[in-house]
Amino acid sequence: LGVSFSWLPANSMVSHYFRRWRPIAYAIASSGECVFAIGFGPFFQWLIDRYSWQGSLLIIGGLQLNLCVCGALMKPLPSAQTSIQDKPVLDTKEESRTSEKATFQCSLIQKPELLLYIVFAILAAAGFFIPPLFLVPYVNSLGMEQYWAASVLSVLALADLLGRLACGWLANLRLLRNLQLLTMVVTALGVVLLLLPIGQSYWSILVFSSLYGFLFGCVVAVHVTSIVDIVGLEGFDSALGLFMLFRSSGGFLGPPAA
Repeated sequence: LGVSFSWLPANSMVSHYFRRWRPIAYAIASSGECVFAIGFGPFFQWLIDRYSWQGSLLIIGGLQLNLCVCGALMKPLPSAQTSIQDKPVLDTKEESRTSEKATFQCSLIQKPELLLYIVFAILAAAGFFIPPLFLVPYVNSLGMEQYWAASVLSVLALADLLGRLACGWLANLRLLRNLQLLTMVVTALGVVLLLLPIGQSYWSILVFSSLYGFLFGCVVAVHVTSIVDIVGLEGFDSALGLFMLFRSSGGFLGPPAA
């Protein structure tokens, strides 16, 4: 719940702040989680050894509270500022505009392209988030030490960071439509996931994890900005909300099914 309240507005702001540089801006904005995750695996394992699960979660919760500070520093664009505070009652023209906006938002869900994209999001969320959950237990089951297993997540996060920046830069060149680029990297990611169980040694798992991380970063770099291609910037906020609402169902069902 906390992530949704912070993630959605942040992504919306980046998309509205940037037009020409939107793909690379979003890639850079979303890369912070990768930077932290590179050191997070071994760091979290060390916290568990030192402070147990309860103490570790308290420390991580304290770090997460800094999202409130970051959110407080974000400001809307000057053009988005209105003088509604000075008007206790909306005039007829503004009421009509509000009604039209509500109708427009309802019509978005009837858009075939957006419906197909939401189906993609549900299926993607059901499968793409599983490896980070199971990689460490899988590596442990092969008899490797905890810190070696945790290091796999660090390498995955580094590859994820490189994938986001590389794909964001590539998308910004406009050589392909975002949806075409997304289709290519999603196909490659599906193949890597099918091959991942073949890895039976630390180094083979590391190779597959790196490929997974890089391609997953590519998907993250363009999957949100692709919504703008489908509905335009005017309908982006509503479409992003619908996208995340339905995508969550895939994330909810995927891990238990796995």
